[in-house]
Amino acid sequence: MSTTEERSEARATVIVTQRERFGMTQESLDDLFEHTDEPFDLVYVDANSPRKHADYLAGEAKRRGFTLIRHERYLTPNQARNIGLAAATTPYVVFVDNDVLYTPGWLTAIIECAEETGAALVSPLICQALPAHTTIHHAGGDYTDPAGLDTFFDTPPATGRVFVEKMHGHGVGLEDWNGPLERAETGFCEFHVVLARRSLFDTIGPLDEKMLSTKEHIDFSMVTRAAGERVWFEPSSVVTYVFPNRDRPLEVSDWPFFALRWSDVHGRRSLEHFVSKWQLDPPAGYVEEKKKIYGFRRVQAILVPIMRKVPFLKRSAKYSTKAAFVVAHAEKPLNRLFVAYHDRRAA
Repeated sequence: MSTTEERSEARATVIVTQRERFGMTQESLDDLFEHTDEPFDLVYVDANSPRKHADYLAGEAKRRGFTLIRHERYLTPNQARNIGLAAATTPYVVFVDNDVLYTPGWLTAIIECAEETGAALVSPLICQALPAHTTIHHAGGDYTDPAGLDTFFDTPPATGRVFVEKMHGHGVGLEDWNGPLERAETGFCEFHVVLARRSLFDTIGPLDEKMLSTKEHIDFSMVTRAAGERVWFEPSSVVTYVFPNRDRPLEVSDWPFFALRWSDVHGRRSLEHFVSKWQLDPPAGYVEEKKKIYGFRRVQAILVPIMRKVPFLKRSAKYSTKAAFVVAHAEKPLNRLFVAYHDRRAA
């Protein structure tokens, strides 16, 4: 982290926003400072975190001298990123989620990639789960045939632009991956960690806040490419996204925020806006299949842990999971009511 004297040397502002929970706030922020030697500015956007996390962030902001922007309501991911972006003045900004773990040199590597290639966006190698830095989440990705990227944004055919989402290496152990791990252009980045040239936003404007909860990373990459800019993948920079699991479960106070982020309503609106905005022709069933993911995430992260606490279910993972899916039928309408209440207050 930049000291007061070093801040004039910072090439990048790290903008931390909250992905889907608050429970990893301290672990992720401590890891960021521990593994970042490159001078950087930090803007942390805190959207209604529970008091213990809010107090921790306030104390760290005072101690370390970074910018903390607190809102007393939940924000969508792109709302929070735009707030952070408005406070950044360095040549580069790096959007990071609050549940990421880092490796030494991660920031310098993506800055150097941008400097040497002229990239507008740079994605590191993003891993997932624990142990950290061992299983690939995103080693670059495509939304169309790479050979057709330069013509993708031409006038679409009557049936729409052919859209096929592909994340390279997803779920494969890093030691088992036989695909390329070298600096190269790629189709899209992920918002777990992505570097952007600050001047890009003078051309494309702020991030699209109609992308409420999903596919905002591909939308951002498409907007960038449509503006004539390039997206690069830099695998010498390695980070890990830690999704909720038995080692790092959701805290009870995380449940409302997680339920909003992965609500059926926000997911459906985001997908429909994305397809309409870009006049896409996705594979048959793509949108409907994606819509199912949000409820599944709530089941796995919230309902299954609840069922594991029920005395006659906790001894069997099989039956606790089955019970969670049964309870999900009642949870769905409750989730819709919760989202409607939130959206009315946020309007």
